[in-house]
Amino acid sequence: MDWDKLRIFYAVAQVQSLTRASESLGLSQSAVSRQISALEDKLKIPLFRRHARGLLLTEQGEILFKTVAEMVAKLHATENLLSESSDKPKGPFCITAPSAIGTIWLAPLLKEFSELYPDIDITLIVDDRELDLSMREADVAIRLFESKHPDLIQKHLMSLNNSIFASNDYLRDHGVPTTMADLTKHKLLGYPTNSPHPFPEIHWLFDHPDAKAVKLTPFLRMNSLNGIRQAVKGGMGIAALPDYLMYRARHISRVMPHIQGPVTQAYYVYPMELKNSRRVAVFKNFIQRKISEYSF
Repeated sequence: MDWDKLRIFYAVAQVQSLTRASESLGLSQSAVSRQISALEDKLKIPLFRRHARGLLLTEQGEILFKTVAEMVAKLHATENLLSESSDKPKGPFCITAPSAIGTIWLAPLLKEFSELYPDIDITLIVDDRELDLSMREADVAIRLFESKHPDLIQKHLMSLNNSIFASNDYLRDHGVPTTMADLTKHKLLGYPTNSPHPFPEIHWLFDHPDAKAVKLTPFLRMNSLNGIRQAVKGGMGIAALPDYLMYRARHISRVMPHIQGPVTQAYYVYPMELKNSRRVAVFKNFIQRKISEYSF
């Protein structure tokens, strides 16, 4: 198959519009339409069907789009590796991490990293969804779960403890609970069950056998760990949170420290084709060094 035709097909499939694809490609709409028709004639199958919302891929078109997308991702990866042939790592580098750890822990470290490697063009995407690294939605990920994808490499970074926290002001006003039964008399903050989970054990407090026995429920749910953290600091209630979120937080106390929260494992994950990337390597070494400086 002609790569020029595949390239045009990929652009049209991405935006589902001949007009927008022609603008991005710098070609006339009629030229784009002719190339798509020629590709369909060559394959003897329809790749698109017209719809009120634009052009939608047929089943065969979906198969071809997935294959071409993989080719484009590999070409981009190869281009990035070739750009690293100089002594200093350089070029675009996209990192994704869960919202809380990306915002509160990772983002402040990027100033130092960018000063060490000024030729690396950093993008940080904080998102609790699992971005597709094999399709190059990001170059590397910090994940709080073990990846099952066979084309990804993952390196263990750290173990993160989870505990129950409240502000000293809240505890002074409402008392200090010592049992799960005591928690039924307090305002508990939790995470929604229908939102993407930032880590698998997010509901551990309410899933605890003793909590189920007394039917603990949150009085407020929030789909942001950072939001819950701020609510705890503001004296709104008690919450189970990862320890790193409260690292060196002032006027915050652990509640019921005898209750052992789960340990969440963090991993550094990247696609197989980037295993020789110097950007991937220097960022991993930087992150591991910074982790060694923390005690959470």
